[in-house]
Amino acid sequence: MIDRYTRPAMGAIWTLERRYQAWLEVELAVCEAWVQMGRVPQEALDNIRKKASIDVNRILEIEETTRHDVIAFLTSLEEKIGPDARFIHLGCTSSDIVDTANGLLFVQAGALLKEDLATLLQAIKNLSFKTKGILCMGRTHGIHAEPTSFGLKMAGFYAEFTRHKKRFESAIADVSVGKLSGAVGTYAFLSPELEARTMQILGLAVDPHSTQIIQRDRYAHFFTTLAVLAGGIERMATELRHLQRTEVHEVEEGFRKGQKGSSAMPHKKNPISAENLCGIARLLRSHALAALEDQALWHERDISHSSVERVIMPDATILADYALARLTSILDNLQILPEQMMKNLHCSYGLFYSQRVLTALIATKMPRQKAYEAVQKLAMESWQTHTSFPDLVRNDPLIAKQLGKETLDSLFDPSFYLANEDAIFARVFAAEE
Repeated sequence: MIDRYTRPAMGAIWTLERRYQAWLEVELAVCEAWVQMGRVPQEALDNIRKKASIDVNRILEIEETTRHDVIAFLTSLEEKIGPDARFIHLGCTSSDIVDTANGLLFVQAGALLKEDLATLLQAIKNLSFKTKGILCMGRTHGIHAEPTSFGLKMAGFYAEFTRHKKRFESAIADVSVGKLSGAVGTYAFLSPELEARTMQILGLAVDPHSTQIIQRDRYAHFFTTLAVLAGGIERMATELRHLQRTEVHEVEEGFRKGQKGSSAMPHKKNPISAENLCGIARLLRSHALAALEDQALWHERDISHSSVERVIMPDATILADYALARLTSILDNLQILPEQMMKNLHCSYGLFYSQRVLTALIATKMPRQKAYEAVQKLAMESWQTHTSFPDLVRNDPLIAKQLGKETLDSLFDPSFYLANEDAIFARVFAAEE
């Protein structure tokens, strides 16, 4: 990975120290809730807050004996706090702490990713308006279809990433929950009131029925949403890769002074950032499958999900953070080549006007199939003989008689294809007006 595309803040969320700190935040919130309910003395909570701190090395040392991370964490706190430590973890089970702490970590990671998405959307919007009205060839199946504008290409991606942002906000809400229901989720030694107070302190929603854990459909929602986002990143990166091919060459990634493209060929300027993102997207999508596999656990809980989540929670969020930042960097530094776009537009001999001629003929009440065959014949001739399609149309006796010179002259204006560009932009960007 290239460090400049990854903010240290995302990686810091998933360190062992931060993980234990989140556990401590939950334990302190539980104690505070107990104080509110009159079960724990205020002076005990004050002492716990004063003395409680995280010592990662000591926790790991204790875990070598206990083979249980939460017990090692609690033992380490007891060593620091003394007798008042008996009020920590009162009535709780490990998943009360771990799953609620996960909610806190998801919220923090989600805030960074939402910021990334907002920054990317602004970059796409900037490029959309910068290239509005710049004609380029639209392609279907990789073949010239009809003209569009580069601005419309970008506006389409803006609309898509707006949907990604909405889906992600929903996914964050789904994992921004905590639970404090005890072993098998019956509140036998706790209470829904204590849970509600604790989650209010932490700023999390209450999971209405958590068994002993928060059910992993919530996590699956989060990671599959990142997978769909990865698909959007790859779609855009793939488009940019195609547009940088030598035969197309309508855009270029930023190329720094001193940058090299190939160890053997000094002329090379490769689309390395877009290619990199395609690979990152594949890796990011793979984490969604692991999250889906975690949904089916035994009875009220098992821990088969735990080892998976220790990998995918940091990896997926760090990868997403990296990918979004790098895509933003590509767009901010993208070189647009309008002259090459116009050259490409005309390299297929004006064949993109075929539908205009077809619809004009149909408007004269010529049967559609007859009109189609007449236009297709000229289109094939144009392609095979490298001849201007508009010239062939003008010189065809049947079509010239059917349409007349004035109508024919009006058909071959490429700006026709951007007649509704303003309307599309208005719809895509309407929410921001």
